[in-house]
Amino acid sequence: MMSCDTKVKEESGDATSQNNQETIEISEEQIDKLGISDVNHLSAATKRALKWPTDLGNEWFIQFNNLKPLKGDLAYEEGVVRRDPSAMIKENGKYYVWYSRSTGPSQGFGGDVENEKVFPWDRCDIWYATSEDGETWKEEGLAVARGKKGEYDDRSVFTVEIMKHENKYYLSYQTVKSPYSVRVKNQIGLAWSDSPNGPWTKSKEPILSPADNGIWKGEEQNRFLVEKRGDFDSHKVHDPCIIPFKGKFYLYYKGEQMGEEITFGGRQIRHGVAIADKPEGPYIKSPYNPISNSGHEICVWPYNGGIAALITTDGPEKNTIQWSPDGINFEIMSVIPGVDAHAIGLDRTVDNEKEPTEILRWGLSHVYNSWNYQSIMSFTSKRKKQHVAKGAKGTKK
Repeated sequence: MMSCDTKVKEESGDATSQNNQETIEISEEQIDKLGISDVNHLSAATKRALKWPTDLGNEWFIQFNNLKPLKGDLAYEEGVVRRDPSAMIKENGKYYVWYSRSTGPSQGFGGDVENEKVFPWDRCDIWYATSEDGETWKEEGLAVARGKKGEYDDRSVFTVEIMKHENKYYLSYQTVKSPYSVRVKNQIGLAWSDSPNGPWTKSKEPILSPADNGIWKGEEQNRFLVEKRGDFDSHKVHDPCIIPFKGKFYLYYKGEQMGEEITFGGRQIRHGVAIADKPEGPYIKSPYNPISNSGHEICVWPYNGGIAALITTDGPEKNTIQWSPDGINFEIMSVIPGVDAHAIGLDRTVDNEKEPTEILRWGLSHVYNSWNYQSIMSFTSKRKKQHVAKGAKGTKK
């Protein structure tokens, strides 16, 4: 019978590697929980499992349900793109949401990029809608328009997020300046208002830009030809979300690197954070960037004195929920099944401290109805506590 402080010395088969011996302490509880057959022969997988937190339950493990269409003005409409819903806030008894809106098909980069629409999120403006029940929506109209010709946001404003702070409203969003070529560098803009209905005042300059330490190779419009890749965000900064945190403002964003590669987890997408003393900035990028190994659209929320994040779509840590006590150093709290929801719009009206994933119970997403057109739908999720076969009874918790 093993004692609770069993120590196992793992020896390499190579006599020249005796200095690499590792002593591991294993308790009887770990032996039983992990189903270890022989404590003197531990695989690499078992060694990793022994390092998992022992107090981590299933509180962070969830499963997403199928998306459901919305009613009213946000139902799918042929010829219209509605995508990238912001988080929802509630004012005067109504939910508010902001989103990217454009019309017409996308031609790609093969045509006249100066005059045609290359992506569904190209030539977008930011619109907003309201709802009393979160299901039937009324499109209220334009919130933030593209800038005048020659301005940093003259081509498209899109992928918007809302923050309310001290009775003032802030919209952060991506911007593109014409022409929309494959090497164009996206930036982040900001608008603010005293009312969710506007009018909105836009920042005269971007509040965040890509790193400038990458070098393109040649003049050919090929984003994979580089002499130097630069930082993780040397090509684009995307998907902004500002969270008030520890007396400052943390702007979380997605970074794309010049010469982006495919890794063993998919596209080489990572997240970063920039911090400011006030909502308008200036925002200073954290020296710890990147703060994730994976991800796509930003989905973050405060929890338990720190910041939680849903990481999806790209990279070796995709489909995980992570948490950081300081908003910078994130650890994986759960690995979840594939996520059908994209560009998630959280319901910021819920009590997100009730449990770690309460804020993911219901919200908004976009769906590709076709390559040309997308619409906004609703998602739901549920805690997954047990796996029970059909007809069998599970243990009540």
